[in-house]
Order: sequence, then C-alpha cells, then structure tokens
Amino acid sequence: MFLLIIITEAAASRIQEMKEAEESKGELYLRVGVKGGGCSGLTYGMGFDSEVKEEDTTFEQNGINVVVDQESSKILEGVVIDFKQSMMGGGFTIENPNAIANCGCGTSFRTAENAGTPEEC
Repeated sequence: MFLLIIITEAAASRIQEMKEAEESKGELYLRVGVKGGGCSGLTYGMGFDSEVKEEDTTFEQNGINVVVDQESSKILEGVVIDFKQSMMGGGFTIENPNAIANCGCGTSFRTAENAGTPEEC
C-alpha cells in the first residue's frame, strides 16, 4: 500500500500524547496541509480536526488517523514527519522529497510546481 505521508514512531507517539491532551468528545484526525506563505512561498500546517470532507484523503499511519486536503496531497506525497528530542527541546521535522528550496528558518519551502507567495521571515 502506498502511503501519502510517513509518520515515524517517534512522531506518532508525540502526536498521540497531544491528542490525548485535547478535550474533544469525538474522534480527532491529524490534518496535515500546505498553505501559501513563509520565506520560500509555502508552509506546512498540522493540527487536529474532527471533520473530514468528501474530497479529503484519509489514511492511518502508526495508529494516527490522518487527513490531507486534495490540493496539499499533491505537494505532500512522500513526506516523512518525525519528532526529534534534543537538549534544547523537541519538535517535529518534515522531510519533503518534493521541496526544491527550503527557508533558512526551516518553516517554509518551494516545489518545482508550486512556488507559493513568499513573505519576509
């Protein structure tokens, strides 16, 4: 089975912890998407959502139910989401094989097909 996005065990564990901290009564999905902005033109977005639209792509990865909108799925194909812990704290990392340029601050990117609209960092 082809996976649109790969979520590592470390990321899945952290996402599950965050999900359990939410006070939602219903099922929560991890919504992953892309929007215009950032130094390089596109930025990633991740958050919990209780709604799935008909045109969304849904799948399960390492126990996490993931939702991706139709436009973002083209840009996020093959992405790996990881969680790294260090002495300075922890955070999610996103490796995107479709990105041809990344911002120096690490929060935005550009693909060959989608440049987005760059903003100042």
